[in-house]
Amino acid sequence: MGPGTVTVAGIAPLERAGPGDLSFLASPRYVPYFERTSASVVLVAPALEAAAGGPETRIVVAEPYAALLVVLPVLYPQAVWEAGVHPTADIGRGTTWQEPVAIGPHASLGREVQLGRNVRIGSGCVLGDGVAVGDDTQLYPGVTLYAGTALGKRVIVHAGAVLGSDGFGYIPGKGGGEAHRKIPHVGRCLIGDDIEIGANTCVDRGSVDDTVIGSGTKIDNLVHIAHNVRIGARCLIMAQAGIAGSCQVEDDVIIAGQVGISDHLTVGRGARILVQSGLIGDVPPGATLLGYPARPRREYLRAQAAMYRLAKIVDELEALVKPASNSPDH
Repeated sequence: MGPGTVTVAGIAPLERAGPGDLSFLASPRYVPYFERTSASVVLVAPALEAAAGGPETRIVVAEPYAALLVVLPVLYPQAVWEAGVHPTADIGRGTTWQEPVAIGPHASLGREVQLGRNVRIGSGCVLGDGVAVGDDTQLYPGVTLYAGTALGKRVIVHAGAVLGSDGFGYIPGKGGGEAHRKIPHVGRCLIGDDIEIGANTCVDRGSVDDTVIGSGTKIDNLVHIAHNVRIGARCLIMAQAGIAGSCQVEDDVIIAGQVGISDHLTVGRGARILVQSGLIGDVPPGATLLGYPARPRREYLRAQAAMYRLAKIVDELEALVKPASNSPDH
């Protein structure tokens, strides 16, 4: 609706958009920003197409956020990468790849590394012996893949991530100065297809089993996934979450920021673990948990509300006790 001759050259949020920008309105809470925006065109959800104010030109789409996935590559095309191996790269014996690939400055590839087609290795990356990287995968600068790590197709790994390092496994000393004995880690770190792993995230290799990340899972920055963990498909794991050893996270689970999961637990399919929760027990499929120890969200919120009411009750009790303690009989 509105003039169809309007053109845009960029995308911006409603409150910061100016003439020549495209913006989007997907929720009623942003209608006040829509009313004042200077954007030239707005993608609008059907329920909000009649909102007052805003620009004349509105494009009504069922899902404005999804529509952005179509528009963004047009307005902001990705840089074209150049194939080739930088002369400072160190390539180990028996390493092979399918053209085209790009291997950046000072990258180090060990022996028998296998790279698929369209793989891009950023500057300073280190790939240990026997690492396998699937087609169309990109490693940003400074990524480290320990020996035996395997990545599927269309994987993105951001700067500083470490995949396949040893897990934290020791046999404790018995006291009297006896040292803790390290448990050798001989398992692999297996990353499926269509996975994105954030900056400075660490995924440990297995000890005697494998650590496995299922296809379609997205992992944020600063996440730690310990040895022998198995994560299913299409999970979302957000910043600073920590998953201890031998946990099983089933498909379609969402783990919010700063969640801590104790070892050897199972998180059922489709469960939601909300921000800063601490898990010390298994989670049934489809559950939404919050708090520490994590419990069903509604139960946790009721308990919190009751705790806040305690302050008022304590004040009332103190008011009753004070006159009695100050009476002549005492």
